[in-house]
Amino acid sequence: MQIEDEKLKGWHSCGYLPHFDGGGISQFVTFRLHDSMPQHLLKNWREQLEKEIVDDIEAALRRRIEIYFDKGFGSCYLQQPKLISMVQDALLFHDGNRYRLSAWVITPNHVHFLATPCKDNSLSDIMHSIKSFTSHEADKLLNRNGHFWQEDYFDRYIRDNTHFTNVIEYIEYNPVKAKLCKRKEDWLYSSAYFRMAGE
Repeated sequence: MQIEDEKLKGWHSCGYLPHFDGGGISQFVTFRLHDSMPQHLLKNWREQLEKEIVDDIEAALRRRIEIYFDKGFGSCYLQQPKLISMVQDALLFHDGNRYRLSAWVITPNHVHFLATPCKDNSLSDIMHSIKSFTSHEADKLLNRNGHFWQEDYFDRYIRDNTHFTNVIEYIEYNPVKAKLCKRKEDWLYSSAYFRMAGE
């Protein structure tokens, strides 16, 4: 895929994780509720993996985190229909304008999506917009103040068509793996459900 934006950041960090802004390159993104994972646990896992002989520390760390997320720790605010619908609507709102959304799933404590930024839209700007809007809306709906999302997010750029297809399957199968439903099409807050419903 060709990189179109001349102001791309490339590799950068806006917290403790590396990010890649690559213009029109599809990205697999995960972001989570603020209390879904203690920061000290993440730090301990990273230190453990650095001591072990691990080829790809980031991939090993992501696997541990995904298993932890699926256990449903934290406040799990996104179990509430009005909140989970609001987050899904926010993801869909800029589809075709700021990015092309290929797949998504929203679970009780985290969100996965696969999107390709449109011209002049960086992934970091897209993420700031989504998280800022949904955080303010969630605070209103919950009549609360404070952190809603964890400050950082995970992203991984898509290498090829096989990777693209595998990521869609991974995203859409997430609620089944987390035992939230029996079939991926049954989870209302996902691209699998939208595709099955013909929307």
